[in-house]
Amino acid sequence: MTATVAHRNGPCFCYAAAVRVFFLSQEKPVRSCPAMPSMTSGAFATVLTALVAACGVSGAAVQTRQEQQSTHVLADLDYGSFQGAYSQQYNISYWQKIPYAAPPVGENRFRGPQPPAAVEGGVYDSSQPFDMCPQRTVNGSEDCLYLGLYSRPWTKGQPLKPVVVTFYGGGFIQGSAYFNIPPSAYPILNVSTSSDMMFIYPNYRTNAFGLLPGKEIAADPKSDLNPGLLDQEAVLKWTKKYVQHFGGNPDDVTVWGQSAGGGSVLAQALGRGGKQKLFRKAMASSPFWPKTYAYDSPEAQALYDELAARTGCAGPDSLACLKKADVQAIRDASLVISGSHVTNTSSFTWSPVIDGDFLREPLSSAAAAGKVNMELAFAMHNTHEGENFLPAGLQSAADAGSPPFNSSDASFDKWLRGFLPGFGDCEIEGVKRLYPANGTTETISYGTNYVRAGLIYRDVILSCPALWFAGAAPKGGWLGEYSLDPSKHASDTVWWNQINAVQKSEPARYQGYAGAFASFFQTGDPNALKLSPSTTAGVPSLNESKEWVIEPAGFATADLGQLEKRCGFWKKTAAKIPM
Repeated sequence: MTATVAHRNGPCFCYAAAVRVFFLSQEKPVRSCPAMPSMTSGAFATVLTALVAACGVSGAAVQTRQEQQSTHVLADLDYGSFQGAYSQQYNISYWQKIPYAAPPVGENRFRGPQPPAAVEGGVYDSSQPFDMCPQRTVNGSEDCLYLGLYSRPWTKGQPLKPVVVTFYGGGFIQGSAYFNIPPSAYPILNVSTSSDMMFIYPNYRTNAFGLLPGKEIAADPKSDLNPGLLDQEAVLKWTKKYVQHFGGNPDDVTVWGQSAGGGSVLAQALGRGGKQKLFRKAMASSPFWPKTYAYDSPEAQALYDELAARTGCAGPDSLACLKKADVQAIRDASLVISGSHVTNTSSFTWSPVIDGDFLREPLSSAAAAGKVNMELAFAMHNTHEGENFLPAGLQSAADAGSPPFNSSDASFDKWLRGFLPGFGDCEIEGVKRLYPANGTTETISYGTNYVRAGLIYRDVILSCPALWFAGAAPKGGWLGEYSLDPSKHASDTVWWNQINAVQKSEPARYQGYAGAFASFFQTGDPNALKLSPSTTAGVPSLNESKEWVIEPAGFATADLGQLEKRCGFWKKTAAKIPM
């Protein structure tokens, strides 16, 4: 065995490169460094000892580095070589930072992603953090279009792994893809020995930076509507082109996300009129799909106009001004606008818009016509998750909040008309009949206006989009409802997002729930690698008009007749919402 040692920036870099090259048995020198003489494995130890002494690295550190580098963690792409790392504790190879597009700054602000620059200066260290895009409580950076990925160790010649591209949630106003070790969704990978897939986590632009609508954007040749969705599309194209170099199968890709991440899955499922096949499977957990206005509608144009006004850019050259504005000015104005959801019951700020190119028509009509990009789909929704988005006053006997709401019928009516401003009296009365003051759903009975309003919000923004999405998949669709108390938005993530004590205390529920996710990611069928006993309910196909239910007693199924009826009403009235 021979190895070539490269050097850059002193002996410490030489040591790292030497270890990498020796243990990965690379045939060529690292590109950025002048070649040093080749050596046999017997001579390697002598040189390594000298390098270690020069760097002041202990023998224990050398052993750790050797253990890490004994797996395939160097990926050569046509725009650079990317050095990952290996975690012995969790038995995963990972790359935490890989640029997939150029920084969207200057003229590229509000523009779709541009190709990444070639890596300069040798091998790119991918075991480092990166900034989130500009957003809420943390400033972030516009230089944010990076992705990370991880999987069980893989070496060339082994079978390629199924790939799961995961979009983060955050209401389309915030989120970050950077992960620590153990990474997000590790409980899914670790749920059984048959679970063996690769996860990819990309940053994408949100709020005004990623979802600024308006006629000015559409008219500018160096701007794009929905650039945050185009970021996601670029990641899927990157995956198709490059993932095999990391051990992933480009022909077996799933897109997955929760909340706005689930909404992002819906957007990618609808992208380009359903004629772009970048993935086979799609899973949406509680897909947050706000009202989808046309980019030039009065509602969407008002967002552009308000952003321009709040940044001092109102006027005939508003877009040029916005592109030159300080990033913090854009961020702060964007946050004020997104914060209006607290008082604006219509619940529309930053979200995808119909742009005529990437998003060509609303979900309600596109799904009904089968204009989707995936073959197989699995969706989840939570029983009480609509309540997360309501004015708190709706559950109070006395007025509370600003503007004030209470639990009375009159206050409920006020909220309902604010939530559905396009509805007239006839449609409003239809909603009240469909959601009576005392009623039942697939899984619960209720008798308060607060739960009633929560179910309306849930069905319009989350549950019916989930049903339509899953039902549109041509080769199979499944729907599940998480009904464990409190069954609020994101309460189900405890079973699959991060390692925690509840997974150990309730292994049957953990294995049954996370195992269904893993089975779908691995095979395209949530039941194929079922970890629950054969007597435990599996996930029924939507062809049976049933849904899977995660309930206190375990796992069950429920008839979907009521939800299908309610969603049928919303589909008929979709143009007035719009959805």
